Amino acid sequence: MKKINIILALFIIIISCKGNENKPADSLAVKIEQNKLKRYQVESGIIHFTSTISGKVLGSTMTGTGTETIYFKDWGAIELKDEKSSETTHIKFFGKAKEETTTKHTVNKLDNGEWYTVDFERKEITTKRSIPIDMITAFHPDSDAGDTGKEMLKGLGGKKIGEENYMGYPCEIWEAMGVKQWVHKHITLKIETTVMGITTSKKATKIEFNIAVPDKHFKLPHFPIKKEESFFSIEEMNFDMDNMEDMNANMDMLSKLSFEEWKKMATKNDPEMREMSDEELHQTYNMIQKMVKMRKGN
Repeated sequence: MKKINIILALFIIIISCKGNENKPADSLAVKIEQNKLKRYQVESGIIHFTSTISGKVLGSTMTGTGTETIYFKDWGAIELKDEKSSETTHIKFFGKAKEETTTKHTVNKLDNGEWYTVDFERKEITTKRSIPIDMITAFHPDSDAGDTGKEMLKGLGGKKIGEENYMGYPCEIWEAMGVKQWVHKHITLKIETTVMGITTSKKATKIEFNIAVPDKHFKLPHFPIKKEESFFSIEEMNFDMDNMEDMNANMDMLSKLSFEEWKKMATKNDPEMREMSDEELHQTYNMIQKMVKMRKGN
């Protein structure tokens, strides 16, 4: 998830700057405050999902099930996801069998760009700004985040592969990086993916759109809240568009970095990045390089 957040943040910065190179503007913080976030083409709703995971990897067999409920209003500017899952791994090693089962309960809330994550084990909540959302709000005030998301998918090699009704709702089917999504008015109702022999599926089982969603569904537990710094901060990116030469210079710098140079920079002050494998880091580096080339028009 960390990798995807970084890629999305960089991608939005790149395409946003490209579309505004010659337009003076207010600072990002001012623009974000002024513009209204719109993520979906549906005003409100409640969606219930079920999920499954199965497959074999490195001699182990993995199975799992889960449920998820999404509550949203204000066109997705305010949204809460409540997810519960259980995964069981069967391991055979030198003739010995071992079984491990893990359960997880996750609650995430988005409130106009502020992202909250509930840790039920530690009984605390971490919060940080969603930089991709902030950049969309700042640079694309006249379109919703879903439109920008489609452009991002295309930039990452994604494509629309068909159309199909799912539970009575017309959906566009998009495929990118091995993930297939059924999307209705920018809301994903079904996901299928197979990566390294592991197949994951998530499907909506009950859908209610354009209804009054009670405020109780958006309340978080009464845990202490801890502020977490994002990979980028709005303060760091709080520039006027007159300073675009600096942004262009940063893009040129990124394009010239070798993988090892980029890895050293990216992992220096980021524990989560340091936990990523070299394969994941290579994938991230390659995607960033592709997006930098798009910024240059290559």
